[in-house]
Amino acid sequence: MFTLVAPDKSFYHSFLESHQEWAGAHQDGAAVFMADDVTTPEGFEEWVARLLDAENTPEKDGMVPCTFRWITEHSRYVGSIAFRHHLTPALLNSGGHIGYGVRPSDRGRGAATWALRELCARLSARAQPNGILPDRVLLTCDDSNAASARTIERCGGVLEDVRTDEDGQLFRRYWIDLGAPA
Repeated sequence: MFTLVAPDKSFYHSFLESHQEWAGAHQDGAAVFMADDVTTPEGFEEWVARLLDAENTPEKDGMVPCTFRWITEHSRYVGSIAFRHHLTPALLNSGGHIGYGVRPSDRGRGAATWALRELCARLSARAQPNGILPDRVLLTCDDSNAASARTIERCGGVLEDVRTDEDGQLFRRYWIDLGAPA
């Protein structure tokens, strides 16, 4: 059974195994940047603290407040999902509100679909008419990423359009209405 939890240093060894599985590829939803030290216990603890602080950090250099949750199964890190609290023009074009990634060895088990549904349900329960939370969320994925497109569509995502990024690659833009059942 999967759970969504706040990032925690207790997942160090499991996260490290996952990080090695990614073999240097970008880990969607995890906010691991080149300068981040996630391989030493001390660096990992500092990185986890930054993820937890990101929820209350003011917008700066295109980065907006963001809530990170880890997809876990018992004491095992399975993946990450991130909710950006609002959209900048760049995020509205190509980044979206939500990003997620599942470690390669756990793909195909429904973790991403479960996590996206769970996050949308949590957001829907907290949504208020005063606009603190959006009434719909934007997700994007590479046009060639059929698995991610299926995940978004299973969770109620409606394709708005397909665009071309700065590298000439096609990507899909989906909206999920937080008031509609997935």
